[in-house]
Amino acid sequence: MQIFNSMNRRKEEFVPVEPGKIGMYACGVTVYDLCHIGHARSLVVFDVIYRYLKYRGYDVTFVRNFTDIDDKIINRSNERGITWKALAEQYIEEFYVDMDRLGLLKPTYEPRATDHIEEIINLVRQLEEKGLAYEVDGDVYYRLQGFKGYGKLSGKNIDDLLSGARVDIDDRKESPLDFALWKRSKVGEPSWPSPWGEGRPGWHIECSAMSQKFLGDTFDIHGGGQDLIFPHHENEIAQSEGASGKPLANYWVHNGFVNIDKEKMSKSLGNFLTIRELLEDCHPEVLRFFVVANHYRSPIDFSQENVAVAAAGLERLYQSLDRLLEKAAGSAGGSSSLDDRIEAWRQDFIAAMDDDFNSAAAVAVLFEVSKEMNRQLDEGETGIDPQAAAQVAEFMREIGEPLGLLQETPRDFLQRTTGKADNQLEAAEIESLIAARAAARKERDWAEADRVRDILDENGIILKDSAEGTKWQRKR
Repeated sequence: MQIFNSMNRRKEEFVPVEPGKIGMYACGVTVYDLCHIGHARSLVVFDVIYRYLKYRGYDVTFVRNFTDIDDKIINRSNERGITWKALAEQYIEEFYVDMDRLGLLKPTYEPRATDHIEEIINLVRQLEEKGLAYEVDGDVYYRLQGFKGYGKLSGKNIDDLLSGARVDIDDRKESPLDFALWKRSKVGEPSWPSPWGEGRPGWHIECSAMSQKFLGDTFDIHGGGQDLIFPHHENEIAQSEGASGKPLANYWVHNGFVNIDKEKMSKSLGNFLTIRELLEDCHPEVLRFFVVANHYRSPIDFSQENVAVAAAGLERLYQSLDRLLEKAAGSAGGSSSLDDRIEAWRQDFIAAMDDDFNSAAAVAVLFEVSKEMNRQLDEGETGIDPQAAAQVAEFMREIGEPLGLLQETPRDFLQRTTGKADNQLEAAEIESLIAARAAARKERDWAEADRVRDILDENGIILKDSAEGTKWQRKR
């Protein structure tokens, strides 16, 4: 198995700290609002990694935290006139609603920052004893220039950071780069007793304390979105390794960004989409398929056309599964003439996922199975037999499970997504797919253009390209 390690910026052979066991930490959400599509991508990516490592037989301890105390939480609770705790509880519950719909497995542990104040204080004291932390008027800061390895994950240089830093941010700090480990609470803010007075933890220290508690000083995989590389993960490394003297994680895994119609998602641009809003018009598994059909490190562009492609692709897989189950009705299953072919497909799937969790290549294996089975099913009595159909249907669900796909009853899924008994594409859906194909051809992404055309062909749509554009008609 090869994993792209953000620390060294290359793929490396994966060797766990303890044979057969894996410790993995993924930074969770700050619970002051509903989750958005950027959260959805990161959460689905690490859910797939978790599922696949379990599929490969590893004993995985997966930790994903909640940040339940933070400036944003305090400010939002004040705006709404409720306690910070009530606000955090509300959005943790809302988080679970969205994650259940997306089919995420529960991690082994889901610690909350406020449940680990003692561990956080102990870690800050260790840093203080090592000369890497200092207190000023009840605030405790990390002495960044005391840690020689700062910048090794992000590639940033301390001297460059210093030259670009605003020196007027807080003149009480020894250096403008020093960051807060413990914050003195203001009047009316939540607080906990500490050796430095009443206060609350800084953002970065909570992940260092909780990962150390559940996974030890050094564990296998630490992950999150690319936006967390600096400063959050860089600061985690400084805290954890400064205290223990050991590497925090052996492999750093970061997923790419999500754009909306080729623009960066932001509230100021008005293209900020919550998971709740997306699922009003999009089946949860289609959203999940949209994520896993792309490599986790690549940026993805969320648009109506791209979601239409994802929906049609997933429907195509479910239609094949439905046909196989119909053919297999009454079969006892077991071995068949396709045993060797299925094993070859299984090894292709494993090879794809072992290559840096390449879910896009893994999805391509599912499409290969679908295409071959549709061909054999079209041959009628001379094609696939019921026993083999049952075996292939079981196999499609087997390799779909690590991706979180094909776990519904096909008829239920197709009825919910198409609303039609014959699963025929609507004109608007066809036009969206044609637009997506045209966009792929403009970008010279011929493989994607061919894939979209295959989807249309499988759904009985004939395309005619001309100088005036692309016209379509249904096969008779």
